[in-house]
Amino acid sequence: MKAKNWRAAERPYTREDYIHGAPQPRIAKYTMGAYKEDYTHELLLIAEEDLQVRDVALESARVTIGKQLTSKLGGDNFFLELKAHPHHVLRENKMIFGAHADRLQEGMRRAFGKPVGRAARVRKGSPVFRVLTYSNGVEEAKKALRTAAKKLPKRYRVLIRELAASKAA
Repeated sequence: MKAKNWRAAERPYTREDYIHGAPQPRIAKYTMGAYKEDYTHELLLIAEEDLQVRDVALESARVTIGKQLTSKLGGDNFFLELKAHPHHVLRENKMIFGAHADRLQEGMRRAFGKPVGRAARVRKGSPVFRVLTYSNGVEEAKKALRTAAKKLPKRYRVLIRELAASKAA
């Protein structure tokens, strides 16, 4: 299957008690770095369209952001949080191709499909990743988020917010 088959948001399929053999999300961690109260800036990677993102794409983007920020800023100068959670279970009606495949497959008869993966449903304007950092790490965090956006489907923008002075004090 091609990646474009999974991008469009369809009816959610999330009830694990009815889904037999639902795969576990392939995300190792949802947060990275060190959380502190005195960070000065918040950067958000915001989706510009409604979409579904596979869990493997989210993990790839998380690893990319984590490696870039750890190498440039160090492990204690940022906090990375994955905001999109892969609840939606993806199904595929597997078809057999090749010689004599017509005798083994049923076509569209009973074509509901078996669980093959997970995806996060992301709405337009909602964040996918959140990075907290100090003012000297804003440019590096912005670069890391832009690099990660290339590993995800469709378009994203980076929103930079300065956190309140009362929080930083």
